[in-house]
Amino acid sequence: MLLKHLTSLRKEHNAILPVLLSGDFNLAPHSPLYHFLSTGKLDASGLSRYGLSGQNLDTYALKTHALQKLNQVVDHYWAEIADAIPLIEELSEEKNFPDRELAAYVASKCFFHLEEYEDALRLALGAGKYFDLNTRSQYTDTIIATCIDNYVAVRVKEDLEAEKALDPRLTQVVERMFERCYAAGEFRQAMGIALEARRLDQVKECLARSTDVSAALSYCFEICKTVVSNRHFRLKVFEVMLEVYAPVLLKTTPMLDNHVEVSKILEQLVRGSDRDCLVAFQVAFDLNENENQKFLMNVYHALPSPPAPTAEPAADTTTTAEEGKTETPAPTPAVPATPPPAPAGACADYWDKLAKLKQILSGEFLVDLKLDFLHSHSDSDPLVMKTIKTAVENRNSVLHHAAVIAHAYMNCGTTSDSFLRENLEWLGKATNWAKFTATASLGVVHKGHVRESMNLLAPYLPQGGMTTSPYSEGGALYAMGLIHANKGFAGSGSKTTMEYLRNALKNAGSDETVQHGACLGIGLCGLASHDYELYEELKTVLFTDSAVAGEGAGIAIGLTLLGAGGEGRNGEIVKDLLAYAHDTKHEKIIRGCVMGIALMMYEREEQADTLIEQLTRDKDPLIRYGGMYTVAMAYAGTANNTAIRRLLHVAVSDVSDDVRRAAVTCLGFILFRTPVQVPKLVSLLAESFNPHVRYGACVAVGIACAGTAKNEAIQLLEPLLDDAVDYVRQGALLALAMVIMQESEGRNPKVAAIRAKILKLITDKHVTTMTKMGAILAQGILDAGGRNVVISLQSHSGFTKMAAVVGLAIWAQHWFWYPLFNFLELSFQTTMAVGLNKDLKLPRSFELTCNAKKSAFATPKRMEEKKEEKKELVATAVLSTTAKARARQAKQDAKEKSAKSDASGDIVMEEKESTTADEEKKDSGDAMEVDTEGSKPAANKKAAVKEPNVFTFTTPARVTLAQESVISLDTAQRYVPVMHPAQRLAGVIMLRDTTPDEAEDVEAVKAPAAAGAENEADPPEPFEWEPPQ
Repeated sequence: MLLKHLTSLRKEHNAILPVLLSGDFNLAPHSPLYHFLSTGKLDASGLSRYGLSGQNLDTYALKTHALQKLNQVVDHYWAEIADAIPLIEELSEEKNFPDRELAAYVASKCFFHLEEYEDALRLALGAGKYFDLNTRSQYTDTIIATCIDNYVAVRVKEDLEAEKALDPRLTQVVERMFERCYAAGEFRQAMGIALEARRLDQVKECLARSTDVSAALSYCFEICKTVVSNRHFRLKVFEVMLEVYAPVLLKTTPMLDNHVEVSKILEQLVRGSDRDCLVAFQVAFDLNENENQKFLMNVYHALPSPPAPTAEPAADTTTTAEEGKTETPAPTPAVPATPPPAPAGACADYWDKLAKLKQILSGEFLVDLKLDFLHSHSDSDPLVMKTIKTAVENRNSVLHHAAVIAHAYMNCGTTSDSFLRENLEWLGKATNWAKFTATASLGVVHKGHVRESMNLLAPYLPQGGMTTSPYSEGGALYAMGLIHANKGFAGSGSKTTMEYLRNALKNAGSDETVQHGACLGIGLCGLASHDYELYEELKTVLFTDSAVAGEGAGIAIGLTLLGAGGEGRNGEIVKDLLAYAHDTKHEKIIRGCVMGIALMMYEREEQADTLIEQLTRDKDPLIRYGGMYTVAMAYAGTANNTAIRRLLHVAVSDVSDDVRRAAVTCLGFILFRTPVQVPKLVSLLAESFNPHVRYGACVAVGIACAGTAKNEAIQLLEPLLDDAVDYVRQGALLALAMVIMQESEGRNPKVAAIRAKILKLITDKHVTTMTKMGAILAQGILDAGGRNVVISLQSHSGFTKMAAVVGLAIWAQHWFWYPLFNFLELSFQTTMAVGLNKDLKLPRSFELTCNAKKSAFATPKRMEEKKEEKKELVATAVLSTTAKARARQAKQDAKEKSAKSDASGDIVMEEKESTTADEEKKDSGDAMEVDTEGSKPAANKKAAVKEPNVFTFTTPARVTLAQESVISLDTAQRYVPVMHPAQRLAGVIMLRDTTPDEAEDVEAVKAPAAAGAENEADPPEPFEWEPPQ
């Protein structure tokens, strides 16, 4: 009867089969069978112990069958089976047991449910065929992820012994995972695993087997920039990319500093068709946007130069012995020089195309293009500067200083200095170092105006040994560097400027003001040139132990040797700077030296770790301060976790407020590629009890989120505008202005309120000096470059912009030295869309479409000048009773007048005049207007016009960073981007003419004339004057 009952239950509880097969019908209280019969539920724990402990069982078949049944229920009864895991593990390790893989699999699943993933992985590796990678389940995905994590951890250590000790089964799982990704077409997953595990062979395999090589290369390139933290391995990946696909050379070679390969490809493109030449021009513009002047210089010089034209044979001159005279032949007409022949396989205009390519690479053409755009499209509001001038008229020199700098920001690169020329008396109030900064600010206004720099600054430069004011002279030399910074290297003007600055430094004698300006000018003009002769001259100034001159020399050394690293001779230079920083007693010199060291370590990453450790452990807080900026420069834009942890640790532990402030500020440099993370990271620091830490949090957010208008950043900064400490409010104002640059009121309603708040702080007489200074500078940043520039630390192709990072790093030193405010110009990026044809001219008919409302990206409305209201006499109030009495009297007078007068026309005229006067009074608004029923709206009121959601515009035009995502193109027009559709529709766009036989309507690019010359009339045409008869 019992056996029949059990048999009937087999279908419902098939897992009881091992008990039935054992023939054990023990009904003891603790037996599995008793539990099953009494409760109707399977005691899986008891069953596992019974079926696998060997009690009354001697065959492996039954154990196998029991494991199979446990495998079916383990996901539901893992808690009960967990007690028997040691027994299952023993069975998985028994060599004679034929199904030990199954035992390992069951035990692995138990550990998985217990969240012991390492043990689960260990047993899964021994599960063999049971562990199927193709099965998509939470267990499989978790085990694979744990396997990959362990594999990556060993590979990243680069420990050969550890790799040898690595379980081969672990490697086998990873290899099977690669094959699974390839089979499923998941090449991005395979690429990610290969990069994390540093498997160059699999990177190459993934690129080779990918169905879309271009997409795979782009993804690999992006991952290398954002995820791969090891610089050495990143360079190896770029080398693999070079082997796989040649066109990617143009992106990866700048990372490898392989200028030879870039010059070869560009030269081959110029040799090809007109379309290939346009591609070469586009690539050259994109390389120029990266602002790596050293690399561009090397590419420029690696390109071939045209052979010198053959000189015509000299005219034959003979001397006769008899007369002793020289016979000169008759002059021959001038013959135009014959262009050198094109090399074999090249087009006839090869040298002309190559000359244009060199003009682009040298930066000369791009400088003229940006100057032309900023000058012609400037939307700077003159009333803003008038308001600022009125607000600081009778205040201290600090606010006057800030107003001059704000003017420089507003007109950066526009060459418009009319406000200063109209207010020379106000500008003349600047004295001493304020005069130095004011003169230097002219370099910001005329940024890039390299051809006219000497003429523009001639009134302030040293003239023939005559000294007018050392502050003006030093500021002019500084301005010269600001004009030429990162703005071309091949032109004779740049070389002449550098020679002039070097001579000025030699002739400065012991005047530290002129020395300071000359050093900064040399550093800016020779940015990243790695000129060791310049270093020797600057070192001489540094070792004079003059505080002001020494600080300028230290910064200039860092600018000249930017990114040189610390190997070889550069290592000795770093040691010398550090040793001198320890020896000198001048804080300014120490800061100059450590900032110079930080700039030398730009983008050196792991190579700078030893030096960083040395600087951050120094007992001198000024050197630790430099250590923070060394971390920022070495790991700029990498989001390196080690660097972030180091900065956060110092931010909360160092005893120096300056060091803590610098540590928090430098987080912005490291995380600018992921701006959304910075407000979250510094949110607690922004609430710190230490105001220096709060200030650093503000600047970090401003640097990382510049131009993004992130709501998280605005929400973090707005409360700090009302901070109890004035310099924290100043930092919040500067950061907020940086964040909302070029953001319109149409996209973010908060922008109008923020602008109104800043203007109110400027005009309010009761605001502290530091806060008002921050508001003035914030206004200048908001309207920078005629509202056509934005702060940006990376190019559109993803490269870190060297000059921009350096400019912000030195700008952040304004805490100690106000003249460094001018360095912010290096981080300004012109936001424009400009189409160019093959002759580098501007087609007037090229149009782009913006798929958004015009107000979404419009510039702010200009301020309206308030008109003075004249005071008018107020009418005397008249009581109703008096009015009635006057009316009765008027009627009586009218009757008397009508009786006496014979001419009624005059009376009618008087009545009409009176009526007209009353109507005018009503129209003027003096009388109350009463709406009558059924009244219609006034005819002069127009219905609101609905703004269209799409609009088109011709280039050149202002296109903000946020606007780029909604720009599209009508491909039916005459001009089409040469790299469409892969090309972005902003910046410089090389255009292909689809109808080259038709006449073109184009405009040449012209740099603006020098100040005052634009209004000069053209000279008259030549003519012959005949006197009147």
